[in-house]
Amino acid sequence: MQDDIILKIGEEIKTRRKQIGITIQELADKSNVSKGLISQIENGRTMPSLMVLIDIIKSLDTDLNVFFKEVQSTKEFDAVIVKRKESYQKFEKEDTFGFHYKRIFTKTFTKNTIDMVILDLEPNSSRPMVITEAYEYKYLIKGQVDYQFEDHTYHLNEGDSILFDGRLPHTPVNNYGSTCTMLILYFFED
Repeated sequence: MQDDIILKIGEEIKTRRKQIGITIQELADKSNVSKGLISQIENGRTMPSLMVLIDIIKSLDTDLNVFFKEVQSTKEFDAVIVKRKESYQKFEKEDTFGFHYKRIFTKTFTKNTIDMVILDLEPNSSRPMVITEAYEYKYLIKGQVDYQFEDHTYHLNEGDSILFDGRLPHTPVNNYGSTCTMLILYFFED
């Protein structure tokens, strides 16, 4: 089974963008797409249409064959996968302040993908409500947090968890005195 292709494409775009020294906004302008879309692609949150992907790759002055050769994975799936904390991939989401994400594991199994992330959420951090195309499971490892939905807020303490359809507008809010840490699992259905 191959590694998650969406993440590998996003990582390769980010790597090549940084190699040529342009910003997300500059790549968006060259590709005629939004800055938010480039950010979502680089962070493995979405896959653009084939034509948009080709435009982005061309905007990176990269040959399509070379790009996809780099993305291909030859690593076979093992029954047990260990990932050391030093190798967790840090990433950012658009329009956030004080959110520190670390992707700890992502894998596609048959027709489903699971993405596991650790989020350190600073006090007074902020972002607008978001939606995701996944079911989301959150486990509060440390601290306190309020999970806001359009019409309800749920208070979570250390050890509490929540599972919800990410298509509901939502955001976590940390109005408490210390950083909270949560394990997040995104379940994507293909």
